[in-house]
Amino acid sequence: MDFTRLWLGLLLPWVAALDFKYHHQEEMEAFLKSVAQNYSSITHLHSVGKSVKGRNLWVLVVGRYPKEHRVGIPEFKYVANMHGDETVGREMLLHLIDYLVTNHGKDTEITKLINNTRIHIMPSMNPDGFESVKKPDCFYNSGRGNSNDYDLNRNFPDAFEYNNVSRQPETLAIMKWLKTETFVLSANLHGGALVASYPFDNGVQATGALLSRSVTPDDDVFQHLAYTYASRNPNMVKGDQCKNKMNFPNGITNGYAWYPLQGGMQDYNYIWAQCFEITLELSCCKYPREEKLPYFWNDNKASLIEYIKQVHLGIKGQVFDQNRNPLPNVIVEVQDRKHICPFRTNKFGEYYLLLLPGSYTINVTVPGHDSHLTKMVIPEKSQDFSALKKDFLFPSERKLDSILVSNPSCPMIPLYKTMPSHSAATKPSLFLFSLTLLRIFFK
Repeated sequence: MDFTRLWLGLLLPWVAALDFKYHHQEEMEAFLKSVAQNYSSITHLHSVGKSVKGRNLWVLVVGRYPKEHRVGIPEFKYVANMHGDETVGREMLLHLIDYLVTNHGKDTEITKLINNTRIHIMPSMNPDGFESVKKPDCFYNSGRGNSNDYDLNRNFPDAFEYNNVSRQPETLAIMKWLKTETFVLSANLHGGALVASYPFDNGVQATGALLSRSVTPDDDVFQHLAYTYASRNPNMVKGDQCKNKMNFPNGITNGYAWYPLQGGMQDYNYIWAQCFEITLELSCCKYPREEKLPYFWNDNKASLIEYIKQVHLGIKGQVFDQNRNPLPNVIVEVQDRKHICPFRTNKFGEYYLLLLPGSYTINVTVPGHDSHLTKMVIPEKSQDFSALKKDFLFPSERKLDSILVSNPSCPMIPLYKTMPSHSAATKPSLFLFSLTLLRIFFK
């Protein structure tokens, strides 16, 4: 016997292999607690709130600094099981956790990813809905909503029209969680289709709704993010694997182009939390048989990993005053892609801008002061697990203390209702108009 290998095996953390089955709340909690205990140096388990019936909304953080934010380390998140009857995403995230922690220190790529990213994973946002499903069905189950029978993906504030619904405990927990972290990139995992859908889910004329789509100022980035995931999933990228569903070229779609949705979580993340989020529909069947789960893992593993890496796109840095004190609440945006709720620095003076390779003019604005414009070039070959770093210094002698106590949060009202007619980026073109007519004719 190789006693050296046996001795090393005894020293390494051990968790029982995660099997391919549906893990109910007690089993899921036991697994998460076991991971947190056995991999305590790179994980942290906590609850961000409770469901209507008092079940914990667990989040496992994986990273080199799992318990607290560190400057320069971007925050990423996955959320699944928002609809309790859409189950594949829940199990994929449990297997992702298992894959990450067991490969840290063994796989170079995974080790770098964990050491340079803070990864937050919520396997179930709607545990009550999941537990309420008695007879799993591919198309409809009673557990879609929470215990109050609310669809949680219609329960958030909406930037396009008033969403006068009762905010549910699960929704409020997510909204509170988003305020505690500087999330940069995210995805929420669903079922019932096979596609990567990107914002906006709702829209107005100003965002292109007349052309049956609704685009953000960062549409190029969102299309890249969606395709990054879909292109590594051999069935999703085909775009036509679900019967009686739309065909999705390259496995991606604009959310509004698919169907308009009011009060969705991905639009809320982007507008009010500065977090780029897409929706991943992982299975034609909402609640497939357990024996299918290994196939879903094989299809999604590479996509799940590659998508996390995208949090390192673009530019990041800090904004300082003349004494090198970090400045919060400073607006940092690309000059020609202003957000209706401006992107601002966090309490550490940090900013993150997800951008594709190219030339950009960065506009840095301290309230009450002149803007600073800086030209930046993001190279084609990005740095290894790091966005391009650029700090900004405001050598102003005027008092900057006011921004430390200001409350710049955008009101949670339909912001696009007050927006003047649209920028050139989303004005209808003759080409797009012709495509729309063809789509309507052949639909």
